[in-house]
Amino acid sequence: MAQPADHADHDAAQPTSNGASPAASMALRGIRVLDLTRVRSGPTCVRQFADWGADVIKIETPVDNAQLGGPRSGPDFQNLHRNKRSLTINLKSKEGVEAFRKLAKTADVIVENFRPGVKKRLGIDYETLSADNPGLVYASISGFGQDGPLAGRPGFDQIAQGMGGLMSITGQPGEGPMRVGIPIADLCAGLFAAQGVLIALMERATSGKGQWVQTSLLQAQVFMLDFQAARFLMDGVVPKQAGNNHPTSIPTGVFKTKDGHMNLAVAGQEIWKRFAIAVEREDWLEDARFATPAARSDNRDVLGGQIEDITVTRTTAEWIEVLNDAGVPVGEINDIGQVFDNPQVHHLGLAQPVTSQERGETHLVGQPILMSRTPSHIASPPPLAGQHSTDILKEIGYSDADITSMKALGAI
Repeated sequence: MAQPADHADHDAAQPTSNGASPAASMALRGIRVLDLTRVRSGPTCVRQFADWGADVIKIETPVDNAQLGGPRSGPDFQNLHRNKRSLTINLKSKEGVEAFRKLAKTADVIVENFRPGVKKRLGIDYETLSADNPGLVYASISGFGQDGPLAGRPGFDQIAQGMGGLMSITGQPGEGPMRVGIPIADLCAGLFAAQGVLIALMERATSGKGQWVQTSLLQAQVFMLDFQAARFLMDGVVPKQAGNNHPTSIPTGVFKTKDGHMNLAVAGQEIWKRFAIAVEREDWLEDARFATPAARSDNRDVLGGQIEDITVTRTTAEWIEVLNDAGVPVGEINDIGQVFDNPQVHHLGLAQPVTSQERGETHLVGQPILMSRTPSHIASPPPLAGQHSTDILKEIGYSDADITSMKALGAI
């Protein structure tokens, strides 16, 4: 496996964000986040704070520590829950809720992705907790929103992909709807929630007040339709499946080569001219079928066939050299193993080393953002369930006797 680049390696003996764990970064030093999330969208949000140096406390149940989405030792859990501390609390017990509320008074941020209504029943909703902590930023991620006609539905990434329109424009024409290969609704909802929290923290610096930040898988998915949504809202166009062809930039898509396939992106008249010259087909520039973007759209299939007659004569590597030299965007199509063998991915340090408590020496995916003064790195592996319970409870005033009593009651 590719190792991270030198510029992504950092001294593990960083200053700590909480006095107990090494800090992943100094960017969010002093921010405390309580993590009530499970599965993916919520942990994706919280990972942004953990990786940038906040004191993230993962709240877990002391009874059943199984995680929806896989075991603690699994790659998914390991990648989502690094750089955190763990506190086990039974939120169904009076003593557990009391301890959580006491901890919430010290928090800057709480993130949850319960179904709407659960937090209210537990007595840990925004209205309740902000009464004692007016500066609290409370983020909620749901499937479809906190209210409205579909708010009570259980949310799942593929459901949001379908309801949010993505599956209708993904895949080959006529072959039926197709999901994308990553949980994009989950991931984007988590990232939008993190963005919302950071916006709220910035606003709090002026007003001194926190607020309730809400997003959902459905909102994230609809927003991510981007230009396809704008085409409908402004022009009434309902986009269809186009396979690997770009719906508006032509010719852009996947083309066969002598040894495989490549991506080609010929956007705009200037790049079209460069491309035609590079493949020695200047005649295309005078051909009425291909002379303008509109004409190329009307004759996409004919043009694509003529292009592929040429691209199959050379290898992918040869075309990448020829076309990049001509200023035409082109690239190989990698599997995941090839991605992490790519020299640029290696240079950017996207595979970062960590010593997992369950798996030993391994690598996880690092942050895709480089910072000149406060970089992020993976400072600690995912915690064991309740690994930091005693330390955290002592930080908010519990004595050894209190902690022993709470354990006996099943509250922690």
